Amino acid sequence: MIDYASLRAVAAVAETGSFEKAARQLNVTPSAVSQRVKHLEDRIGAALIVRGAPCVATEKGAWLCRHMQHVSLLEQDLFRELPGLEDGDRSSGRATVAVAVNADSLGSWFLPAAARFSERAGHLLAVTVDDQDHTAEWLKRGQVLAAVTSLAKPVSGCRALSLGALRYRATASPAFLARHFPSGVTAEALADAPSLTFNQKDLLQEQWAKVALGCKAGLSGHWLPSTQAFVDACLLGLGWGMNPDLLVRDHLKAGRLVELVPGAHLDIPLFWQINRMAADQLVQLTAAIAQAAKTCLEPAKSEI
Repeated sequence: MIDYASLRAVAAVAETGSFEKAARQLNVTPSAVSQRVKHLEDRIGAALIVRGAPCVATEKGAWLCRHMQHVSLLEQDLFRELPGLEDGDRSSGRATVAVAVNADSLGSWFLPAAARFSERAGHLLAVTVDDQDHTAEWLKRGQVLAAVTSLAKPVSGCRALSLGALRYRATASPAFLARHFPSGVTAEALADAPSLTFNQKDLLQEQWAKVALGCKAGLSGHWLPSTQAFVDACLLGLGWGMNPDLLVRDHLKAGRLVELVPGAHLDIPLFWQINRMAADQLVQLTAAIAQAAKTCLEPAKSEI
């Protein structure tokens, strides 16, 4: 039989990052949490939590945490249908749903969907941010139940739903454009003008240059791991970057920003992938994501 009290303790430590916070969440003492985790580790014969600041789950611990997410979702559904089963002990708390999302979706259209889901379902969200080309890896490793990803092919054990495309525009301030591109936007001028890059996984600037100019451009510039900082940096003339149309359309209309090549946008198709075992319990989340995507995203295509 599975010791769910111990399993719940492992999940709480992994979620909160400490035994003390897990104890407060479960309404027990830190010593009780430690004993439960150690009991399960002894039974399995493997470490489940890497003790540190913060504490994190091992690979085996992560699999148990994912199982606990499924159990919590099923329990919440059961309690709604049969409230008499609850014995007043709410130490398990509300179900927490782990999802992976790319930063630009999180900063533009995803949060209203998350708020709608949480309000209606009462569940909590644990959001991991990664590049849209890499969020599917979190699904493959079993670390999240769902992800916004650029991967169209369903991950093993998951369902995939096309959301549309997030439209990007290469933008800069009018002064930056006049200073760095007095004779127009060319590969040589792009190589000289500071660009903005989110992190080492960010290839949007290179993709846009290749499609817009028909050639590869050797880009260099600033590293800014923040969606909002990209917009602010462009407004301040720090560099040029690929910004979601959702975040810059008002600036473009007002003339505070301009496109490097007018009309030359880049559409990045996005998909919602969700673990099949959790899909039925997360119908409201999928519906909220699909509705927000329909309202905010473009029809999926990869063209300029």
